[in-house]
Amino acid sequence: MNPLTRAAAGRRVVLGHDWLTGMRGGERVLELHCEAFPEAPLAVLFGEPERVSAAIRNRPLVTSQMQRIPGLLRYYRYLLPLMPSASRTVRVPPGDLLLTTSHCVAKAFRKTPGMRHLCYCFTPMRYAWLFSREYLGPVRARLAEPLLAYLRHWDRKTSAGVDRFVAISHHVQDRISRFYGRESDVVYPPVDTDAFTPMPGVLRDGSYDLIVSALVPYKRVDLAVEAYRRLPGRTLKIVGAGTETAHLRALAGDNVELLGWRSDDEVRELYRNCSMLLFPGEEDFGIVPLEAMACGRPVVAFRRGGATETVAENVSGLFFDEQSVESLAEAIARAADATWNPGDIRAHAEKFGVRRFLAQMAECVERTLEQK
Repeated sequence: MNPLTRAAAGRRVVLGHDWLTGMRGGERVLELHCEAFPEAPLAVLFGEPERVSAAIRNRPLVTSQMQRIPGLLRYYRYLLPLMPSASRTVRVPPGDLLLTTSHCVAKAFRKTPGMRHLCYCFTPMRYAWLFSREYLGPVRARLAEPLLAYLRHWDRKTSAGVDRFVAISHHVQDRISRFYGRESDVVYPPVDTDAFTPMPGVLRDGSYDLIVSALVPYKRVDLAVEAYRRLPGRTLKIVGAGTETAHLRALAGDNVELLGWRSDDEVRELYRNCSMLLFPGEEDFGIVPLEAMACGRPVVAFRRGGATETVAENVSGLFFDEQSVESLAEAIARAADATWNPGDIRAHAEKFGVRRFLAQMAECVERTLEQK
């Protein structure tokens, strides 16, 4: 039996998530919760079930009144000021455990009497607490400060409704302590080491370097595009899309190729055949580096955030210390000159597998249900 299922045996479980707009890292975690509790209802602010996996959508779905807004998914990011009040309209079904996965509003869902709330927290609201300039730009961030102050107050206040927090990294654990004044456990998100595997047979040296990322400002993909102007002998392929796509295309030289979004199978083949993966932003955790490492490929990452907990320096990758073109270009050159052992890289990634995640989350569920 799934250890997460066993931990809540005989209990009524309700799942919660911020919203359903596609399958990214947070939804991969939610998917595992859904597989463990196939009968559990799922509470979300809004979403289109067709955009997520069958394991997530094949269950009763509870939404807020925002779900009634026509064409919501085209512009929901602009409706952030409405989300705190909308979260109060989510009618969580009765049960013994509310298990939420949250970076914004799900941790604010109101549990029913007698229910325990365990929140797997991806991060306190990044755009309100830490990175408003990166998300909004300097001018809009200043203009939005009264709203951001309100969101910070609401975020901290609603954290009191959670009985137990689980952080995705020690980096996020520190934020939960600073911003919410709460303790938390740490359980790293899982990488699917069964799906992401090295190339069968002899592993060849890759002919290109790779980025897999949403193309938004704080990911700092622009650093890599600029760095490859100084590395004309190397090729960079970029998987992803976002608000920075046009800007990055304008910056890119002939040795940089933007591929747009690709399927999981296509991304796996790109991992398998690359020389290295680049991870130039500061992330809360970052599942992409672990997927590349599971395929036996080294990672060059910024020495901040979750990557410092997942990349084993000089074993599965190396770091650059400043978010500058010069620092990144120098690290790429060092990684290209280094000798890497794909077996050691893969073995490191296996420490972050699904079975480990389920076992550790099961322990957190048991402790939450036992709390007085």
